[in-house]
Amino acid sequence: MRTIQMKLNDEPVEALIQENRSMLDFLRNNMGLTGTKKGCEEGECGACTILLNGKPVNSCLMLAVEADGQEITTIEGIKKNSDLHPVQKAFIEKWALQCGFCTPGMIMSAIVLLEENPNPTEYEIRDAIAGNLCRCTGYSKIVEAISAAAEVLREV
Repeated sequence: MRTIQMKLNDEPVEALIQENRSMLDFLRNNMGLTGTKKGCEEGECGACTILLNGKPVNSCLMLAVEADGQEITTIEGIKKNSDLHPVQKAFIEKWALQCGFCTPGMIMSAIVLLEENPNPTEYEIRDAIAGNLCRCTGYSKIVEAISAAAEVLREV
């Protein structure tokens, strides 16, 4: 067991955890943050994407002890006050989700893209979400939603 400290969704957290516990399991089971989805557990599907110091990572491939002293953001941490993030709003407005399993990971990847590139092309959007698999939508609506969110964020 090891004690770690981190900033999780803008809040300080201290936890005693097993050294071999994945970040995904820590978030879901220890912290009750179930928005991060457990998919393949091999880093292939992107359903578990979180932000580590502002960069997307597959939480299933990360040990929770690696978060010691770091800043972690999950899907639960992206809304401000009670307002959904513009990417979340765009996914709803553009019907960019069906079963919703891939949606948190897609949104986290999209947020990073739009922070780094506020005016992405369709190709750049598709490239940014290439590590996130969706079995329902065929990606067209997802790309449309990310593009719409980019427009909204540029106006802010």
